[in-house]
Amino acid sequence: MREIEIHEVPFDSPVAQRLITAALADLGARYGGSGDETPVDASEFAAPAGAFLVAHLDGEPVGCGGWRSHGDQGDTAELKRMYTAPQARGHGVARSVLAAIEHSAREQGRKRIILECGDRQPEAIAMYTSAGYERIPNFGYYADAPGCLSFGRTL
Repeated sequence: MREIEIHEVPFDSPVAQRLITAALADLGARYGGSGDETPVDASEFAAPAGAFLVAHLDGEPVGCGGWRSHGDQGDTAELKRMYTAPQARGHGVARSVLAAIEHSAREQGRKRIILECGDRQPEAIAMYTSAGYERIPNFGYYADAPGCLSFGRTL
């Protein structure tokens, strides 16, 4: 069995930025453009307001994802920049990262997690729904964009 290790890293660290660049390239191939124009700031992914995680499979960085605080109540986390490299797909990396993100957000007092996903990501949609995420009204940068699907889950 291949070993998955997950570590929190700064959003602007070189390893995180390599994976984020790959994630945006993947989204760009699916949707065009740069992949995701949502404004993000590295400081949003630092405790206690957020976290960014990198997954290693057999020692190689192959996946990432993070959360940042959403809204004024302080109880909601927004999932951002989930990605698994193509060669690591099908090995449980994304599910492991998702579980670690949920755990991190819960530890920081978040009670709910939300996310935006595009309709050209059927594998992501399937994973989120099988993990208990349900459709919610669209929000955020792509709220009015065709093909935007938003999901949420109580932590």
